[in-house]
Amino acid sequence: MSSQSRSESGVETDVDVVVVGAGISGIGAAYHLTHQCPDRGFVVLEGRADIGGTWDLFRYPGIRSDSDMHTLGYSFKPWTHQKAIADGPSIMEYLRETVAEHDLEQYIRFNTHVERAEWSSDAARWTLTARDTSTGEPVSYTCSFLFMCSGYYSYKGGYRPDFPGEERFGGTLVHPQQWPDDLDYQGKNVVVIGSGATAMTLVPAMARDGAGHVTMLQRSPTYVVSRPDKDAIANGLRKVLPDELAYKITRKKNIVLGQFFYKQTRTKPEKVKKKLLDLSRKQLGDDVVEQHFTPSYNPWDQRLCLIPNGDLYEAINDGSASVVTDTIDTFDETGIQLSSGGHLDADIIVTATGLQLVTLGEMDFVVDGEPVDFSSTFTYKGVAYSDVPNLASTFGYVNASWTLRADIVCGWVCRVLNYMRATNTDTVVPRLRPQDQDMPVRPWIDDFSAGYIQRMIPMLPKQGDRAPWVALQDYGGDIGLIVESPIADDALHFERARVPA
Repeated sequence: MSSQSRSESGVETDVDVVVVGAGISGIGAAYHLTHQCPDRGFVVLEGRADIGGTWDLFRYPGIRSDSDMHTLGYSFKPWTHQKAIADGPSIMEYLRETVAEHDLEQYIRFNTHVERAEWSSDAARWTLTARDTSTGEPVSYTCSFLFMCSGYYSYKGGYRPDFPGEERFGGTLVHPQQWPDDLDYQGKNVVVIGSGATAMTLVPAMARDGAGHVTMLQRSPTYVVSRPDKDAIANGLRKVLPDELAYKITRKKNIVLGQFFYKQTRTKPEKVKKKLLDLSRKQLGDDVVEQHFTPSYNPWDQRLCLIPNGDLYEAINDGSASVVTDTIDTFDETGIQLSSGGHLDADIIVTATGLQLVTLGEMDFVVDGEPVDFSSTFTYKGVAYSDVPNLASTFGYVNASWTLRADIVCGWVCRVLNYMRATNTDTVVPRLRPQDQDMPVRPWIDDFSAGYIQRMIPMLPKQGDRAPWVALQDYGGDIGLIVESPIADDALHFERARVPA
């Protein structure tokens, strides 16, 4: 490192790299840095008291992955559980094992919430203003490279629209992101508002765990795919092959199949739509599928919902759960009055209405005294930002497992750091080339109409119509764009600091 300093408590506060966030992305970043850049000092700053991010925050009934763990897991650590669609506690166990096996906790500073990052081009360093959430005391860190692994949604609270008359409701109103530990729903009527992954997890879980009746109230249908929670091929391979090889084969299989299916939805949407609806009809019958499970859009225009072992279908068929497709006129004292004139009685209403998305960890960024507006920048390969030095961030796939892209981004960051060391440079910054100045502007994510993404688009960087100013949301494309391409190109500038350290 160029310099070292420590706080009064003896904690190192001046490092080569700061990673923000100790969830799946941040833990992966710590692993890659220790293995690919062992000569760099780094810390992982985590605002909460534990690792895990999403998997520590969400505690609602049935919390689970909606991606298979052979792709949501890390490339370097095999997933060896029988269930490929895993519950939250199992995923937390996997993350704890990863941290322990690679001695990563030594790098993590818990209860350290980063609020502001200021870059000085003269010194080629970031100064981070943070707060110790356990004491309220300010904390400062400096680094030469900042790696944001804080996800894309606010930890302060989820997205919830204001519902007419909600103050009149006499029961319990709860959002899944703030699930009370002591919520008693035994024998009670529950209405879950929403039709995304959270709602489709909650409904069968609460029905199975003793709720009187659970109703999923949706404004419009979502595509639902049922699959076994166990991967028979993966479990079979582990019986005859070492865990690492079995995992590698399964991971490759699932990546290829996932890419193939997604591409089919883009090139043959009507064929895929018919196939998905036919599968649902076998479980629920024509009438239910026609009314409640036939979306108006094509598959993967929004994210598909995965239900393990058809648990939602089972709950509907045995009468412990039901689906209502309607809009809300108003809440009242005993439930929800629907626009159609119907009424849903409820003791508990769960607003599974989505996440409140944010840009780069709800932090303020300043470069040489000027605030950074990320919506006015162009993305560089979906990893970095035009005219913002020494900064990278992880944003996963909306059409595949988050960790697939997190691994790719970590590899790119390590390659950049090693290139800077080899070329004796201090600053790396993407800049538009002359031929890029007038290129068409496209949103960060194209061809994806989900509300939670559309609400976020105005805050996100733009992308252009040519490499490297694109965010592909395509694993195979990212292999070529990020993994196999040289680090140095005519849009990525490497420079020396103005003031020698």
